[in-house]
Amino acid sequence: MLILALDTATLVSSVALAAPDRLLGELTLQTRKTHSERLMPHVEQLLALAETDKAAIGAIAVSIGPGSFTGLRIGLATAKALAYALRIPLVGVPTLAALAFGCPVPGALLAPTMDAQKGNIYLALYRWQAGDLEEVMPPAVLDHEAAAAELAARPGGAVVLGEAVALYGEAFRQAGVALAEPHVAMPRAGSVALLGARLLAAGVRHGAMDLEPLYIRRSEAEELWEKRRSCRSR
Repeated sequence: MLILALDTATLVSSVALAAPDRLLGELTLQTRKTHSERLMPHVEQLLALAETDKAAIGAIAVSIGPGSFTGLRIGLATAKALAYALRIPLVGVPTLAALAFGCPVPGALLAPTMDAQKGNIYLALYRWQAGDLEEVMPPAVLDHEAAAAELAARPGGAVVLGEAVALYGEAFRQAGVALAEPHVAMPRAGSVALLGARLLAAGVRHGAMDLEPLYIRRSEAEELWEKRRSCRSR
């Protein structure tokens, strides 16, 4: 079964095509164009390069967050539309888990991150055990300096992946926390595809009508609206 994967949780636009046991192709770019402009052209380009017709795709895997609110909505809407049109299974893959999945270092404590704005980051902790990726700490929102201190205090330290590497790398370095190299740190649809394949093999399926993004927190617009509403009610 071929799996088409989409990852639009950040400014990086990444699409991949994979079989359950291998990555067949991946297109990962970071440009100024929006996901709405480039996502479907990238899907078409990848399928053309892989000489694969849409009819050969057996499932869709999509990164569901946390991450960019707009990017997640675009990626999820596209994945749902493809799964519905092709009548194939859909599986949502947590973005932080996919980041950790792309760094298969047995025993190491992996700390995938995403930007949560205003100096905060989304952070989760994972560890590879006997060939499986295990969650050590579920996704949470932390101030990046508090996160650096938390990881530095962990026995054996941790390896930071994701957007915090570029945004707050110096803070983590000063705390003595290791940073992943750029090609490992960035989100990639190839990891979404292969982790999605494992989830599908375990029987995980999501409905095209009810799969929702994993936001963790409300958007800034929602927080502002709630604040204004609270002020008016006084």
